[in-house]
Amino acid sequence: MSYVVAVRALCEFTAKQGDLDTRFTPSPTGQEGILGHQVVTGRRGPHYQAEVSLALDHGPLHVRGRADGYDPDANLLEEIKTHRGDVARVPDNHRHLHWAQARVYGYMMCRQLNLSEINLALVYFDIGRQTETVLKETRSVAELEAIFAELCGRFIAWAEQEAAHRVARDAALAQLDFPFPDFRPGQRQLAQAIWQANTSARCLLAQAPTGIGKTIGSLFPALKAAPAQKLDKLFFLAAKTPGRRLALDAAQTLKRGGVVPLRVVEMVARDKACEHPDKACHGESCPLAQGFYDRLPAARQAALGVDQLDREGLRSVALAHDVCPYYLGSEMARWADLVVGDYNYYFDGGAMLFALTLINGWRASVLCDEAHNMVNRARAMYTADLDRGALRAARKTAPPLVRRALDRVGRAWPVSEEPYEVVDSIPEKLVSELQGATSAITDWLAENPMPLDPDLQRFYFDALQFVRLSEQFADHSLFDITRHGSRDSTLCIRNVVPASFLKPRFALAHSVTLFSATLSPWNYFADTLGMPESTAWIDVESPFEASQLAVHVVRRISTRYQHRARSVAPIAELIARQYASQPGNYLAFFSSFDYLEQVADAFATASPGIPMWRQARRMNEAEREDFLARFEAGGRGIGFAVLGGSFGEGIDLPGDRLIGAFIATLGLPQVNPVNEQIRERMERIFGAGYDYTYLYPGMQKVVQAAGRVIRSQSDRGVVYLIDDRFAQPQVRELLPRWWSATAQLIEAAP
Repeated sequence: MSYVVAVRALCEFTAKQGDLDTRFTPSPTGQEGILGHQVVTGRRGPHYQAEVSLALDHGPLHVRGRADGYDPDANLLEEIKTHRGDVARVPDNHRHLHWAQARVYGYMMCRQLNLSEINLALVYFDIGRQTETVLKETRSVAELEAIFAELCGRFIAWAEQEAAHRVARDAALAQLDFPFPDFRPGQRQLAQAIWQANTSARCLLAQAPTGIGKTIGSLFPALKAAPAQKLDKLFFLAAKTPGRRLALDAAQTLKRGGVVPLRVVEMVARDKACEHPDKACHGESCPLAQGFYDRLPAARQAALGVDQLDREGLRSVALAHDVCPYYLGSEMARWADLVVGDYNYYFDGGAMLFALTLINGWRASVLCDEAHNMVNRARAMYTADLDRGALRAARKTAPPLVRRALDRVGRAWPVSEEPYEVVDSIPEKLVSELQGATSAITDWLAENPMPLDPDLQRFYFDALQFVRLSEQFADHSLFDITRHGSRDSTLCIRNVVPASFLKPRFALAHSVTLFSATLSPWNYFADTLGMPESTAWIDVESPFEASQLAVHVVRRISTRYQHRARSVAPIAELIARQYASQPGNYLAFFSSFDYLEQVADAFATASPGIPMWRQARRMNEAEREDFLARFEAGGRGIGFAVLGGSFGEGIDLPGDRLIGAFIATLGLPQVNPVNEQIRERMERIFGAGYDYTYLYPGMQKVVQAAGRVIRSQSDRGVVYLIDDRFAQPQVRELLPRWWSATAQLIEAAP
């Protein structure tokens, strides 16, 4: 059986040696790398060939890739590498790898064109300075053949092992049965839709109610489709740790104790995986970086024998072989079948899984859990801000050369006389000085491999992100200035519509499925996220019956800001009356902490005998667990919380741990200058400014919070929607169909 390997993967596997060294960072983003390649190739002559596809067999290996460029007039093949800072400080092990890639491509070009020799060049392109450093050599086809054969020889044993694994994996997945006697109601419908999306190579938006088993209901059909669709990878992405844990547990269930040979890796953030947070990531500082690539082969082989490479599994293997757990996880993602991680691993500007998919030509299917979070998360990925106070703090600890560069940034800082102002364009002088400052810091870091002062490091990373996004500034984003007092201001490139950034990620994947209990209306997500026109939409039937949930709209109370003082006593009375009629555990949600405190105080005064507890600002993990622990089976009391906070979604309180919820808000984002600018931009782009900015995001929070009440087919409960606007037709249309409340809500008045 032939095993397909990309040139870059072949070289990285066989030609890396010595220490792990991240001092020559941050490297350009994937987008910057693409743009840098385009700049270099654009400078070449009329006969220059960019992105030359090459392929060659060596025994069982089928090696393929795209050479960056070939000049037939000079018989010159170029390998282009983008970087920042002094090229002389590129570590030797990096340059060794780069030459290996150039020589492999050189041999493949010789074979394709029947050449006896070829000129090779490493072209290092400085993203900041837009300059090239070119290193050249000439090699005969015989020399290159020997190099190619040696690298392939080192890889063949691993390739044969990988090919055997793929055959066994696909055979097992083709015979994979659902691991339970039957599907839950709605679960089969979801699974079929995901199966069809994968078999037709389409994207899918799936609104599926809580409680049907979405995690295993999505993993099973995607894995089942893998053999016929020749899928290399499945990425399961979630917004929070509990969602990733559910995916890992579901994968274990599908593996059936190892009967299905499925390799599963959890991607863990570097700060959480780091064993030596006080040390820098290079061999002179960290013992787990020293000789990393020399010990990696043994660690990699050992990792294949671990049942599941979650955080603890990776750590155990890594420490047994004295290598870094985080970078071992990054390596094993290349050889896993299922990768579980956060959204940012595929959708962020520097996303590792997206870059690996692009480089290796993987056929990947992507599953995004709790995808109602995607719009805000994606906006944050492509937003950058700079604070004048942070610039001053960075300057205090900066070395002299860097300090002077930061001073120039300060002089280029735009001034606004308004408290908040949107500016049509980003000042070119500011961007230029920021590029100079980040280059100065990068150069200083290369010469001084030590941790930066936290204030300087923070501004450095913020400036890098700001410069990157300034190069792609367009109508999808705002540039605004927020003034703080007389001296300080914050500059922000604020993404409003992430569609243009995400489109290439949807396009590269074989299929992307976004699923959540609240993905309505579908066009809001399709528009803002930039999903393909062929994207399918499904609203999965609920397994629950309307009789399980009594939904009451309280029409005679307004929770608008100007009416809140009048609403406090009636809401407290309503909560007490419902509790008296049916004692048990309830959650009451409010639009802000201030509003929460007002109603909670009134409730405590009027009903001192009813147990109650409150969400506090900035709760830590232990405090959040204590809050939830109060919801005991058979317990009684009222938990007061903020809508859209820690307890509005992602918590599971089945049975009588929670029997009702009061939602005293539509969840609409605050009307402020920023949101009003977003509304205007949404109106200009989509013609639905109010709905896209306020109504849809608010109602998603409401439905998520109400969804905490009914978690299984045996649950019973009540939800009070407290505000007259809940009776409006355009609002009722956004409520779940199974409530039957959209047409026949009970109108309760205090």
